[in-house]
Amino acid sequence: MDQQLLFFINRTWTHPALDRVMAMVSSYDFWWPFLLLAGVAAAIFGGFRWRIFLLAAGMAVGITDGLVVNPLKKAVGRPRPHDAREGVRVVELARATPRFLALGQPVRVKFSEARIQSVGGNSFPSAHAANNFAVAAVAAAFFRRWGWLVFLSALLVSYSRVYVGSHWPFDVLISALLGGGIGLLTAVGLEALWRHWGKKLVPGLHGKHPSLLTA
Repeated sequence: MDQQLLFFINRTWTHPALDRVMAMVSSYDFWWPFLLLAGVAAAIFGGFRWRIFLLAAGMAVGITDGLVVNPLKKAVGRPRPHDAREGVRVVELARATPRFLALGQPVRVKFSEARIQSVGGNSFPSAHAANNFAVAAVAAAFFRRWGWLVFLSALLVSYSRVYVGSHWPFDVLISALLGGGIGLLTAVGLEALWRHWGKKLVPGLHGKHPSLLTA
């Protein structure tokens, strides 16, 4: 079923316009300059809650990516679809520096070929899915209904990883649940620490912000 769903998303339900959108959404190199600028702006102009949110999101991604995703990739060793199967569509932005200049060039689409030698496994977990869902869970905990909108972008990124042939659908699904759980635990854990230690260490600041998760 995993393979059938992969081929439906990756080979059947496709369109040239979707190729460009999904390749863009899936590319970390494309987005990191914009994310960096947004983070700096939020830290400077966003106030206390935005700064704490950035701290919590950074912690959630650090735990998810560094302590969970990377060790599991090495332990599980599941090959990516385009490494394990012939005929998987590999969709990528054109090579360009900086990466956003690739939008003015044709998208690179090719089909994977059968592998004679075994390859390393990098499909499970999906760092893109896990990290984005971790941030989405933190955003939902901090900003409630507006924060829940971040799950839409997390869903789109996760779907794009299947579309471009980089991950199996079930790997992405499990990774999303894993990242979302870690993000929620991170936010709740910080809230508990703040309630217990904030009033002792920084009583003035704690008096203005008795809770991190509620305005």
